Amino acid sequence: MSIEVGSEVKGKVTGITNFGAFVELPEGETGLIHISEVADTYVKDISNYLEEDEEVKVKIINIDDDGKIGLSIKRLDDPSDRKEHAPQMSFEERMDQFREQSSDRQQDLKKREAKRGGNNKN
Repeated sequence: MSIEVGSEVKGKVTGITNFGAFVELPEGETGLIHISEVADTYVKDISNYLEEDEEVKVKIINIDDDGKIGLSIKRLDDPSDRKEHAPQMSFEERMDQFREQSSDRQQDLKKREAKRGGNNKN
């Protein structure tokens, strides 16, 4: 099976970083699932969704000119192939989680702004 954009293949997670997970594909190729391509929701910690040595089904979403392969789990055609580690939650629990994530994002933005010497309010 050749590696082509749009194809869905199984691979093995070989490494996890703060920005994504590396997956060994058939024929020895390696691709990257960017953290934004893991789930349909905000993913703060990819380790909550994937583990090293785990076998996953991925969709090939791009191949750069330099041969880098971009992968996605959330774009799989069959939703049952998507692995969701997030537990089923009630509306209230999801709302609480959204508020917490929103607060975390605001804090991250404020920290980045402060590091850049921001607060350039005229």
